[in-house]
Amino acid sequence: MKAMIIDRFGGPEVFEARDLPEPEPGPGRVLVRVAATSVNPIDAKIRSRGMGLCPPFPAILHGDLSGIVVAIGEGIEGLSPGDAVFGCVGGAGAEQGSLARLVSVDPRLLAKKPKSLSYAEAAALPIVGLTALRALRDRAALREGESLLVLGAAGGVGHIALQLGKALGASLAGTASAGNLGHIRELGARAFDYRQSDHEAALLEASGGKGYDLVFDTVGGSSLDLALRLAKSGGRVAAIAARSTHDLSPLHGKGLSLHVIFSLLPILTGLGRGEAGRLTGDLAELADRGKLRPRLDARRFSLDEAGAAHELWESGEAKGKIVIAVDPALAETV
Repeated sequence: MKAMIIDRFGGPEVFEARDLPEPEPGPGRVLVRVAATSVNPIDAKIRSRGMGLCPPFPAILHGDLSGIVVAIGEGIEGLSPGDAVFGCVGGAGAEQGSLARLVSVDPRLLAKKPKSLSYAEAAALPIVGLTALRALRDRAALREGESLLVLGAAGGVGHIALQLGKALGASLAGTASAGNLGHIRELGARAFDYRQSDHEAALLEASGGKGYDLVFDTVGGSSLDLALRLAKSGGRVAAIAARSTHDLSPLHGKGLSLHVIFSLLPILTGLGRGEAGRLTGDLAELADRGKLRPRLDARRFSLDEAGAAHELWESGEAKGKIVIAVDPALAETV
């Protein structure tokens, strides 16, 4: 089968097309024909420097996929050949990823594809959706009537977080660059340009001077410091980019709780895979209820163009999630 692999770390040029033996499902595994995958920041980080997360060389990257089950191994219940599925399944640790025609998958990481989304849309949802769902609903317990501020609200995780926040009944605010403020407003949030020098004061003023019940930081670095300052006394902060050093005085002084989300843990450790599959099913249900829909960049890339897809992500010019159509004819169908 055809796959895009890397056998060294570096820029997008390290991707190489290679013909590999077709994987077998094996006991407790399913074989999935990949329709599409999407580019996430962690994919580019693993490609460029490994981060101790890369599968063995030749490595097949990318965790997100949508596709069709074509074979099942011994002991599999709940899935059959022909089922349309999606999930975050690999591209890290011991699990090879989805930049390939076929992939052997732990079925605990999968759920049935949302009926209302195309395969391309479904492939854009798993990592960002799992991250936002864990952060807002399961860890920080956002409740109806509370206030949610999303820092980096136009990004992959951020725009899904706004939709989840709305579904949970929160009042919404978000930060983004000037060109993305309209998209944030369309999602029902007050929008603030993070490049404006007075944006912190404007955000605080918009909260009535008290801060926000939950601040979800999707950016990291100084943005996490800002999140600690803008959370209200007794509030919560959720973060997805916390590999950095911070002064925790605001956390202590306001009695905040901090929730760090790392959605690759079930893949890396093997723990919580069943929960990951159940949460993926929750994402499908929310999508089919009209509560979630990922924003996709209009450009599509073929499997051979994985490097070009990563170049677009690194340019910062994408308008939504970047999708790689591994099976172009299937990817655009519902």
